[in-house]
Amino acid sequence: MAAAVLLPLLTAAVALVLWHVAVQLTGTKIFPSPLAVAKGLRDLPHLPAYIADSLFRVGCGYLGAVILGIPAGLALGWWATLARATNPLIQMLRPISPLAWMPLAVIWFGVSNLAPIFLIFLASFFPIVVSTMNGVRNVPPVYVQAGRNFGLSTPALLTRVVVPAVLPRILVGLRIAFGVAWLVLVAAEMIAVDSGLGYLIIDARNAGKRYDLVVGGMLLIGVIGLVLDALIRRLEKLHFVRWAFAE
Repeated sequence: MAAAVLLPLLTAAVALVLWHVAVQLTGTKIFPSPLAVAKGLRDLPHLPAYIADSLFRVGCGYLGAVILGIPAGLALGWWATLARATNPLIQMLRPISPLAWMPLAVIWFGVSNLAPIFLIFLASFFPIVVSTMNGVRNVPPVYVQAGRNFGLSTPALLTRVVVPAVLPRILVGLRIAFGVAWLVLVAAEMIAVDSGLGYLIIDARNAGKRYDLVVGGMLLIGVIGLVLDALIRRLEKLHFVRWAFAE
């Protein structure tokens, strides 16, 4: 456990030292040093509000995708006729980058939180639906047959047999979907809103070429994404899905 914490910290420390030395040796006036980045972020009064805005947007869009995507995936995986009817539409919409919807999102919702929330929802929805649907299709038939032998109705079969069996696959889909959502959030905030970490990066570049804030925003995006991904991975430790992630 200690090595799992100390080794990443040591790697980060070495990277910071190399970064500082590289800036000093090259004498660059464009790329900032770690100390300059830390000072720029410290002096930015709106930083906590920007972080909160980004977390709010990704939370709303991602939660909406989870609430709608998991039931949709279960239904498509269970009822083959429904899947055949909707699969062409899903496979047509799924490859479209959520960022391609950005002009329409700005027209529909204006420069507001709704535009990035909509894009984040799109980015998260399809990975969740597909992973859940594939999970249902790969449930061992013996599980379903055993449930039917015990006289379970279709709703009971779904809740007591199918859902527990596909939860590990759903968690994998949730993690993938969040990674995509976090990427889309940053891009959407560069165009569709006037706050957030994505806005911080583009505004810092345009307003005086504050590359210390540009790099600082990039690092914050990476660190927050790492922390949130770690929180999602904690779900793999829950007792009712731990069997699927055993080493």
